[in-house]
Amino acid sequence: MGHYLAQLSEKDSRKIAGDFLKRLGFIINPIAGLGGRVGLKGTDGMAEKAIALGALPLAPQKAARALVTLGQSRSEKEGVLILTPPGAMGEDIVRAAGFSPQVVGLALAEKTSGTDTIEAARMIRVLGADILLFAGGDGTARDICAAIGERLPVIGVPAGVKIHSPVFARTPESAGELARLFLDKKLSQVCEREVLDIDEDTYRKGRVSTRLYGYLQVPDQGDRMQNRKAGTPLSQKASQNLIALDMIDAMETDIFYLVGPGSTTRPILSNLNLAHSLLGVDVVQNRQLVKKDASEKQILGIIKEHPFKIIITPIGGQGYLFGRGNHQISPEIIQRAGRGNIRVGATLEKIGSLQGEPFLVDTGDKETDQMLAGYIRVVTGYRQEMIYPVV
Repeated sequence: MGHYLAQLSEKDSRKIAGDFLKRLGFIINPIAGLGGRVGLKGTDGMAEKAIALGALPLAPQKAARALVTLGQSRSEKEGVLILTPPGAMGEDIVRAAGFSPQVVGLALAEKTSGTDTIEAARMIRVLGADILLFAGGDGTARDICAAIGERLPVIGVPAGVKIHSPVFARTPESAGELARLFLDKKLSQVCEREVLDIDEDTYRKGRVSTRLYGYLQVPDQGDRMQNRKAGTPLSQKASQNLIALDMIDAMETDIFYLVGPGSTTRPILSNLNLAHSLLGVDVVQNRQLVKKDASEKQILGIIKEHPFKIIITPIGGQGYLFGRGNHQISPEIIQRAGRGNIRVGATLEKIGSLQGEPFLVDTGDKETDQMLAGYIRVVTGYRQEMIYPVV
């Protein structure tokens, strides 16, 4: 179809797309999330290294989950025209999900880039899409924002390592549900949400520097859209230290402990006088550091048949226990640990920031997510615990 589409009026482009009443734009960033499980804390400029380390693409399968939810019946599939780039950027997954797409005219190289995402988003807007569903992380959201700004509503399918921007649905299934509601005109209100991203080079060095890149319009539906990540005020430092002391006192001899990322878990290693990675997963045994900033593969090599436990903290303001920023702790590792060997630490302030919403999990594996659902004990101070729901 070619780049000439960008010069068409919306009226002309709708004629090309046919007489469908519902038009959904659909874009996948195929490399989104590659750097997570191999411990790279992002994929920007690191895709080749991630693949060399054994990373597997997760964005396509998460995008597929959203489409399965969108087209749960034959009539729903037949009533929606999906406008999507060719190959791995959308067409392959759309056809596999049972839809017949309109492929926008991009000539893709073997390795896709942000430029491809920008061009595809522009074409999809010109072709008269009602809403754009995209799978990726904060970097992908930046590209979408650069392409269309606030001229087309969007829904992000969370598939990246970094998910700070509140333009993403809580899960791929939530994204599919929202898209269906919007296309069926059962949901029409949209609101302005920030597009945020961090400098990955400083992020890998343990410093978080977040920048605002613009705004996107998303469906105004709080139950299915995630909140912006909340920071940690200084007043919580004492509470975090008490949580750390409780975790340390409970450590058992010869047990491996996988200490997840976050400012709440960092004091555990600080109190043990051990080097730590604020944004990685550190492995401790007998109060000694076994491995700093471990990848999924390294963790599996360490634990083998040995007993181990997982220590994590939810993301403030969002409530995710798994699937945001700690991809190194994969579904295989979680399943091997078992639900009873997962310890959660969170200050009362952090739990309060959730405003009564439950903890969330999005590991990429439905069986693991179901295993984690229910209620879990949360350490909120020294010898202080509470029970909190997980969905």
